[in-house]
Amino acid sequence: MILESFPIGVTNWWYDINNSIQWQHGIFFTLCAFYSFVSIIALIQVIRIHLRIPLYGWSTQKVFHMMNFVANGVGAIVFGLHNNFFMLHSNVLMASAILDLQGLFFFTTFTHLVWFWADVYYKIRSFPTNKLKIWYISINCLIYLILGCIWICIAMNDNDEVVLVKLLFIRKICVAVIPFIAILGVLIYGGRLFIMVWRYFDEWRGGRKKLIELGYVSSICFTCFSIRCFVAVLSCFHHDDRGLDHPVLKMIYYMVVEILPSALFIYILQKLPRRRVSGQYHPII
Repeated sequence: MILESFPIGVTNWWYDINNSIQWQHGIFFTLCAFYSFVSIIALIQVIRIHLRIPLYGWSTQKVFHMMNFVANGVGAIVFGLHNNFFMLHSNVLMASAILDLQGLFFFTTFTHLVWFWADVYYKIRSFPTNKLKIWYISINCLIYLILGCIWICIAMNDNDEVVLVKLLFIRKICVAVIPFIAILGVLIYGGRLFIMVWRYFDEWRGGRKKLIELGYVSSICFTCFSIRCFVAVLSCFHHDDRGLDHPVLKMIYYMVVEILPSALFIYILQKLPRRRVSGQYHPII
């Protein structure tokens, strides 16, 4: 093993954390605190936008921050109540199912930006945009439905070890495909919009700032989905779910693919929209 090449003190520290219930509680409660903090900040952003333009309805920015609030709130609940399922070996399947659901919430939240990029790109090119929202909702519903059916089958065959192993492998494949779909969306629509803004940013008011903002957001989305996809593929060849068999690895993983991206999105998209009077009320969605 790789750890055997490290000094004994380092390996002992690594194994001590893995075997220590106190350390695991501390790490999971730390994740809970980070998720809670990001969730609260996202909710504050929703309130600020509503106070700024109370008659504007649910704009894309407002919906995204609300979805960010929900996704991180679910993460806070999952890790805050980790003792109910993470620490019990009899509830390994339930823990995996809950983590899948948590991951789907973040998938839906981050791909909301992809839908927004596609909407902006199609409007600039004068393409019809009425079906984009339908496609976004349909793809998300289909993914939830497929994973839901897989977990129903797993629950019905939990006593058949052969069938259970096959179902769990199919579930891991699905979990790997989901971020890959998001990567394609980021590359296709985020990339197209970035190239378009890069070509004409000198002609647009605030074009340079929008170009930088789009570059940061699309890069963050691409990075976190790529890591998710890599770890999900790795889990297909590993006995442990997601290939993360240590509390420290779990903390690093969820910090990188969920907490930090959510916090960065809130920071990058913190600018409030302009105030509008009631006569200019045109809801986006």
